[in-house]
Amino acid sequence: MSGAWPAGDAAVRRVLVTGSSGMLGGAVAQLLHERGFLVRSLQRSAVDSPWESVQGSVADPAVAASAVAGVDAVVHLAAKVSFTGAWDEFVATNIVGTRQLLDAAQRAGVRDFVFVSSPSVAHFGSAIVGAGAQAANPTLARGHYARSKAAAEEIALAQDSPTFRVTALRPHIVWGPGDTQLVERVVERARAGRLPLIDGGRALIDTSYVDNAAEAIVRGLERMDHAHGQALVITNGEPRPVGELIAGICAAAGVPAPSHSVPGGLARGAGSIIEKAWTAAGARGWVRDEPPMTRFLAEQLSTAHWFDQRHTQAVLDWTPAISLDEGLARLAEHYRRRQI
Repeated sequence: MSGAWPAGDAAVRRVLVTGSSGMLGGAVAQLLHERGFLVRSLQRSAVDSPWESVQGSVADPAVAASAVAGVDAVVHLAAKVSFTGAWDEFVATNIVGTRQLLDAAQRAGVRDFVFVSSPSVAHFGSAIVGAGAQAANPTLARGHYARSKAAAEEIALAQDSPTFRVTALRPHIVWGPGDTQLVERVVERARAGRLPLIDGGRALIDTSYVDNAAEAIVRGLERMDHAHGQALVITNGEPRPVGELIAGICAAAGVPAPSHSVPGGLARGAGSIIEKAWTAAGARGWVRDEPPMTRFLAEQLSTAHWFDQRHTQAVLDWTPAISLDEGLARLAEHYRRRQI
């Protein structure tokens, strides 16, 4: 497997990466840069990077037009990611922003568009056991984030054509050193004794170490001849009980793993109540962080969701290079260095 752009595509060299201030977006931009692509990033806040950077919101048509000018390809990761919040906020960034970026890219003559989605667009509350990338469904997906991403994915894939190639890649539960979405929340709540297991942490789930997810996304761009028009789920392909994964993260950070458990039904019911209260409090400016539990989170922690990776790996000509155990070792080294 070569990291170079495939033969015949040598002219496609300048790539816009949105959402590069996030862990995964930053890893994708860095990997592209290391491989010799001319990277331009778009993010809300200023960043210090070796590549060209545009500051602003993807939902701003002028910013989107400026960001895509002169690029050959787009990797779109920017999104509103939260367990709570007003529906209009998710629509503005995840749906309207994606549509505007797609339109701007087509007007600018961009050839390839990688939409970074989520397996939650096709998770409807029941177990997923060895499935592939099922169709996104904005009606059945759980929570504002998943519904808005499902709608955006449908919009993106509908634009696929021989002259404007689009693929939707769905990395699942991406984590690694510096992760604030999963790892830091697990560590903080475990340290405070506020992290229960749900149904004993027995649910079998897939996750993605950040370096593997970034590599797969870059391969999606490099393999657009094969990937366009499709949605592909990306994972490490190593399903583990969620309690085992949480224990591994806690051990890496040097905090006690959770030892108490609550029934899944109770957690889902409590999550629904907490989510509504949190959303109302957030609208009044009383809270700004994420709630300790939501119905969607309770479902994710108590329901199996792991995926058959054979089709993804064949299309992308890719296999994960970093195992979960090696990823946890790297996470432990990250925390060790933080203490020096």
